[in-house]
Amino acid sequence: MKLYIKNMVCNRCIMVVKQELDRLGLKSKNIILGEVELEKEPSYTEKKQLVNTLVPLGFELIDDKKSRLIEKIKNTIIQLVQQQDADIKTNLSDVLSKTLHHDYNYLSNLFSEVEGTTIEKYFIAQKLEKVKELLVYDELSLSEIAFRLNYSSVAYLSNQFKKVTGLTPSHFKQIRTEKRKPLDKV
Repeated sequence: MKLYIKNMVCNRCIMVVKQELDRLGLKSKNIILGEVELEKEPSYTEKKQLVNTLVPLGFELIDDKKSRLIEKIKNTIIQLVQQQDADIKTNLSDVLSKTLHHDYNYLSNLFSEVEGTTIEKYFIAQKLEKVKELLVYDELSLSEIAFRLNYSSVAYLSNQFKKVTGLTPSHFKQIRTEKRKPLDKV
């Protein structure tokens, strides 16, 4: 029995959902982003309890096929960005088509219709969030970040970053550093 859950975007989300399932006595076989496989179908009351538990945490159960597909598109993109390896050059449309077993045009049109934005813009937004995260960690240079996230050049990354955020990567990094207080000053 599979349940589809909206807004699961990271390993912490998986952990929180698992804890809540355990707390409610619902045994899970497998939990991945956006999907929970239960050992048995929950009763109406158990499902209602699960909904009441998940909603305050920012999650919701998805019942219709289109919404599940949209959530799978988002989760595939998030996993692709989070696990992207510089050695792997991927074409987003190919990855989505192969992973979700649908024609890319269908996926693209459905996503745009439901979300009000394109898959490409969503992908760029996710990549730029990853860039922000890596800039804040301050462990990689901008060229290393560009390489890791498969940007063709640092200039292209910088231009895209500024176009979307209004800031250059270095200005963003400077602002983030200035706002952070040392622990002894908190």
